[in-house]
Amino acid sequence: MTTYLVPLVLIGALTSCGVYLLLERNLTRMLLGLLLIGNALNLLILTVGGPSGNPPVRGRTSTGETTTADPLAQGMILTAIVITMGIAAFVLALNYRSYRLTTDQEVDNDPEDTRVSQQSDDDADDDVENGGEVFPDTDAPDELDALPGHEGSR
Repeated sequence: MTTYLVPLVLIGALTSCGVYLLLERNLTRMLLGLLLIGNALNLLILTVGGPSGNPPVRGRTSTGETTTADPLAQGMILTAIVITMGIAAFVLALNYRSYRLTTDQEVDNDPEDTRVSQQSDDDADDDVENGGEVFPDTDAPDELDALPGHEGSR
C-alpha cells in the first residue's frame, strides 16, 4: 500500500487551523474552524478509504483499473458533508441570534461560570489554610446512623 504524504500534511494543516479558529471567541471564526475540521475529516476518510479503482457499479470499468473502489468511504463522506452543513446551519443561527441580541460576535464569559470558578478558587484557598486536610465524603455506617428512620438513630 502506498501512502501519500501530501494529503496527510494537508489533513494536519486543515485540522490545526480549524482547532485554532475553533478556540477563538468570535462566532464566525468558530464556524470557519468547524468547516475546516469537517473538510479535514472528509479528506481523511478519502485517504484511508483505499486506492481508486473501477466504479462500484456492476459492468462499468475505468481505463487500466483492475480493482473496484470502496463505496463505503464515499458514502461516509457524503454523510459527513450533510452533518457538517447541519452543524454550520446551527452555528449560523446561533451567530444570527447573538448578533440580534447584543450586536456583537464575541462570546463573553458566562457570569455563573465566573462565579463558580471564583468559588472553587476560594475553596482551594480554604483547604490550604486548613493545612491541606481534606475530609472525604464516604458512606461509612457511622454516618448513616444519624439519618432519620435508620435503626441506629432510634
